[in-house]
Order: sequence, then C-alpha cells, then structure tokens
Amino acid sequence: MKLAEALQERADLNRKIDDLKRRIDNNILVQEGEEPSENPEILIKELTDSTTKLEHLIASINLTNCMTKVNEMTVTEIIAKRDVLMLKIKAFKNMVETAGEKNLRARLSEIKIKSTIKASELQKIVDKMSKEARLLDNLLQENNWKTELIEK
Repeated sequence: MKLAEALQERADLNRKIDDLKRRIDNNILVQEGEEPSENPEILIKELTDSTTKLEHLIASINLTNCMTKVNEMTVTEIIAKRDVLMLKIKAFKNMVETAGEKNLRARLSEIKIKSTIKASELQKIVDKMSKEARLLDNLLQENNWKTELIEK
C-alpha cells in the first residue's frame, strides 16, 4: 500500500468512527417498550475494531514519515515545516489586514491611527511563504504516491 492510500484510509476511518459515535448515541436510549433502530452492542464492536485499525494505521504512517527522506529531510520534518509555515502565513495575513485598514476618524478632534508597517510589504512576505507552502505540499503529495507504507 502506498502512503497516500494509507492517508486516505485514515481519513475514511476517522469519518467512519465519527459516524459510528453518532449512531451509537442515537441508539443508546430508547423509550421503554421500544427497540433501537440499530443494535448498539454491534455498533460498539464496530467502533472498537475501527479504532484498533486506525491506531495501527497511524503508527505505520508515522513510522513511514519518520523513516522516509526527501531532499535530506524526513517527511515528518517537511510536514512540521509546512504546518509551521501555514501558522506563520495565517499570522502575517492577519497583520496585512490590520495594517491595511483605512485611517478613519469621525471628527477632526479624534486621534488619528496609522499603520507602523506597510501592508504591501507584508503581503509580499505572505505571497513568498504561500508559494513555499505550496511547493512543500506538492513535494509531500508526490512523495506520498511514491512511498510504500512501512507496516508496523
């Protein structure tokens, strides 16, 4: 199995687990004399099996990411770099928005507020970081379809 397939399966399992939790909640309590629409014990067994499978899959994905190197970095390092870059982009976008606000005042007697930094300069930094994040994401996607999952 390729790493990309394992990642898709992990997403599917997470959705299935969420659905099972909802179905269990909907069938735990019923009015006296009524039967649940689904047997909660069967659903609980399916939930347990799915979480066990998810645990194994996550361990294998993490092991594969730690053991696989791309451009002198492990996949785990690339993911960390991309995730932190996305966090930084979000912070800089917020700064761009704040710095780009118009200098408004209702009356001439009010204090005028102005930006201490140019929004256009910040936006250039955001654009550069966004490109880097896209390239890292493309690298990860390419690697995921080339790399065999290391089974734990």
